[in-house]
Amino acid sequence: MKKQKAYLMLMRIFILSIALLIQFAVIISMLIYFNDYFEYFYAFNIVMGVALAILIINEDSNPAYKLAWVVPILALPLFGVVMYLFFSKNSFGSMEQRRRVEIKETEIKSIRRGIELYSKNTMGYLSVNHPDAIFHVQYLKNNALAIPYRNTDVKYYPLGDLFLPDFLDDLRNARKFIFLEYFIICEGKLWDSVLDILTQKAKDGIDVRIIYDDVGSILKLPGGYDKKLQKLGIKCRVFSPAAPILSPRLNNRDHRKIAVIDGNIAYTGGINLSDEYVNYTSRLGHWKDNAVRIYGNAAFSFTVMFVSMWDFWNDDDMELENFLPSLDCEPTTCGIVQPYSDSPLDNEPVGENVYLNIINRAKKYVYIATPYLIIGNEMLTSLKNAAKSGIDVRIMTPGIPDKKFVHATTRSYYESLIESGVRIYEYTPGFLHAKTFVCDDHIATVGSVNLDFRSLYLHFECGTLLYDTPAISDIRKDFENTFKLCHEISLDECKKVKFITKLSRIILRTLAPLL
Repeated sequence: MKKQKAYLMLMRIFILSIALLIQFAVIISMLIYFNDYFEYFYAFNIVMGVALAILIINEDSNPAYKLAWVVPILALPLFGVVMYLFFSKNSFGSMEQRRRVEIKETEIKSIRRGIELYSKNTMGYLSVNHPDAIFHVQYLKNNALAIPYRNTDVKYYPLGDLFLPDFLDDLRNARKFIFLEYFIICEGKLWDSVLDILTQKAKDGIDVRIIYDDVGSILKLPGGYDKKLQKLGIKCRVFSPAAPILSPRLNNRDHRKIAVIDGNIAYTGGINLSDEYVNYTSRLGHWKDNAVRIYGNAAFSFTVMFVSMWDFWNDDDMELENFLPSLDCEPTTCGIVQPYSDSPLDNEPVGENVYLNIINRAKKYVYIATPYLIIGNEMLTSLKNAAKSGIDVRIMTPGIPDKKFVHATTRSYYESLIESGVRIYEYTPGFLHAKTFVCDDHIATVGSVNLDFRSLYLHFECGTLLYDTPAISDIRKDFENTFKLCHEISLDECKKVKFITKLSRIILRTLAPLL
């Protein structure tokens, strides 16, 4: 059975690859066929390339992202222009954009109701008790429709291995609904455990819904897997299914990791529903990841995120009124919990700005965990300036990479950062997949947002901002314990890198936003 499933998945990849190659061949054949007019066609593309480069330079976007597109457009005008038009922006058409606006209006109404129900007096509480938090909270509230909550408990899991038992128990105890939204779902021991519970819950009349990203799961699940789930009574939607045609739709992915149980409990972080995330398998050594469990009214924001995504791909709009939290939690801790989402459909890089706000307002330290360090000039400058100002800035990256080109690009930033006083650690036991910031013992964020251009600008993402919650001390302890397992990169190591390696990293870094 396993061999048959693997065969079907490989066949799907093979068919998609052959279809794409045929389309490339057709394009090349057309160029050869019109060879007599090649000089005119080439001249036209050069003019188009220059015009497009001027437009890109004048865009209000990240300079490194603009440079990464200007270089191939001017160097390879025949293909650079086409590649830019296909893969530089979000891929949604006008009808989908209008649909998103309609859903956004509904979402705004729901958020306003959430603020009325669950966020009373939060800003007043902050102004008196935690004035430093107001800048962070106000930004997300005004620009990402993110509700700040007081009445919520947070549990931090430093490893997927520790997350799994609670996650499965919460699924078993569901009484009303279960919503799961993941970039990767992979058949295996972990997913078998989850699917057994979901199947039984669906039989018991629980509303079970799943969204998974097709590209993220393309090598993990057989084609048509959503139909299999629907036969089990589980409602399922596949985010932007991969098609055997050249399409910019591949550009924007649903990279979020969300689980909501009964509206009272939510999970987010870096953990996907696949065996390596909980160390059942060890292809990349020990897998270091994390998650948070949100218990209380803040789970409502994750319900809104899921329902909005579900409605975006469906005509049968879900009524949020049917999925409100049933808990009436009194504040059990003194802190603030503020879930947030980020979308490529607007011009607001929420995830990046959350990170920049933390770095730029740090007073003592900023610790960062990220699997990929592919950043623009603004982020790079903020990190370096913080370190030059005496802030203890530390960045932790994988010791064993999952993508060698991406890791080589990550390493291209080391020397410049270390020269400015930033300390770089590589997690030697294996692959680090956590996306976490902690700062000054007061503020932290855990979510799905990587420090790379695709995650910051092109993907749907989510996270949770924590302010003065007890979980923050757990996050700092996790960093301190993990640093002991890492190798700290020295400036001398960076300077001893061979010239050819440095040159290749420079090239990769120039094209980093395209990776």
